[in-house]
Amino acid sequence: MTVVCDLERSTVEHIGEDRKAESLVAFYDRLTPRQRDGIEAVAMDMWEPYVQATVRCVPDARRKIVFDRFHIVSHMGEAIDTVRRQEHRALMETGDETLKGTKYLWLYQEENIPEPKRPLFESLRGLHLKVGRAWAIGDSLRCLWTYLREGMARRFFRRWFWWATHSRLKPVARVAHMLRRHLDNVVTYCQHPITNGVAEGLNSKIMTIKRRACGFRNKHHFKTAIYFYCGGLNLYPR
Repeated sequence: MTVVCDLERSTVEHIGEDRKAESLVAFYDRLTPRQRDGIEAVAMDMWEPYVQATVRCVPDARRKIVFDRFHIVSHMGEAIDTVRRQEHRALMETGDETLKGTKYLWLYQEENIPEPKRPLFESLRGLHLKVGRAWAIGDSLRCLWTYLREGMARRFFRRWFWWATHSRLKPVARVAHMLRRHLDNVVTYCQHPITNGVAEGLNSKIMTIKRRACGFRNKHHFKTAIYFYCGGLNLYPR
């Protein structure tokens, strides 16, 4: 499904029954020209149908679309884990179990590594493993969202892109090239520091609604329940 939410009110505003461009266009069609023009920014993942729908319906959309940073970081996390699996397989063929049981260790941000695991992590980083190099590149990427000026963010990305694409780590290089293709709507975060965090929170609530109901007979009933619990209804008597 396509779920559109208001980031300020944390409410579900629209539900489409698939993930096509028309699913999002249906939401924009409900708005007046003045309301469309009043949209300041739109956070989304890099799903092209959503991009095309927003560009078609929202004035000056190219400057308002912000690709969700957590979605981007998750792509980087998948690349790091791919490097880990490939290296672990190669090491195991030689009888080396260095990376055994370390899957989740490489998914932590440096400041979030549990203290009991920090000595192990530091010793692994000192071995100059490929996954250690991939982790360092991924951890550095987070700095992109600390810049307040687009020009500085682009300058940082050029340096990071060179590092990532010259790392001889194909999964990491693929993510770097993907980011370069979408960079214009990554650095819009400098003007519009928004993410899909509210949407992810609502998604969790929607899944709770589904579990409590033990499923729904049809999508219409499911959508009705979502609007009831997540649509910002004021149920208190006046």
